[in-house]
Amino acid sequence: MENRKNFFHLHLISDSTGETLISAGRAASAQFQSSLAVEHVYPLIRNRKQLLAVLEALDREPGIVLYTIVDQELAELIDQRCREMGLPCVNVLEPVMATFQAYLGAPSRRRVGAQHALNADYFKRIEALNFTMDHDDGQMPEDYDEADVVLIGISRTSKTPTSIYLANRGIKTANIPILPGVELPDSLYRATHPLIVGLIATTDRISQVRENRELGVTQGFDRRHYTDRATINEELKYARALCARQNWPVIDVTRRSIEETAAAIVALRPKLR
Repeated sequence: MENRKNFFHLHLISDSTGETLISAGRAASAQFQSSLAVEHVYPLIRNRKQLLAVLEALDREPGIVLYTIVDQELAELIDQRCREMGLPCVNVLEPVMATFQAYLGAPSRRRVGAQHALNADYFKRIEALNFTMDHDDGQMPEDYDEADVVLIGISRTSKTPTSIYLANRGIKTANIPILPGVELPDSLYRATHPLIVGLIATTDRISQVRENRELGVTQGFDRRHYTDRATINEELKYARALCARQNWPVIDVTRRSIEETAAAIVALRPKLR
């Protein structure tokens, strides 16, 4: 029998694509086999308004905060708010930059995204990231035919982190929550361009992740109903039946990393390679 894992929130804040943070966060969390990170990735955070929305998310779902923000004013705001909330917070690049500066005897230029060459591939990734962030959690359904991939699934099936991972590889990805009794947008059924994939997981896995999520801020929220295994099982049955009716492929993410799920999605549509 698989050991029960503890879940924790891992917030990754970047002023660029977030690839550096994703790699660093997963390399570190992989060393703690009894715990599993629930990733929240916030790419392209470059002004105070964007950052304040992220800080509100930290307050709702507290956890470990890693960031790569070269703007010192924004970085100081993250540090200050994390101290106030009692959250562990690390500027991942700062120790490395300080070492370079000490050895080279010159300050860094602190250019956002300086590690990326401004080529066609770079702009494709940025366009995909912007599209994916705009189409997270069922937003802007009228544009689904512009997506390369649309992910659907019940709550806590890793739709958003998988979408962002694909976007970091230049794949425009939208994601939509499946709610029993709530029809998916007509624009999804009319879409001919995107690959539509259903994400599922075991009832136990989803219940464990949901139990770890802080949702008390939602007025009228019924936590017991949200984490009840019988209810989750019915949600999964509904999602499977929906995908079967539409002949949409389904991927079980229970024992897959985000990278493995993304690779399975790309394999379903070779032209995404």
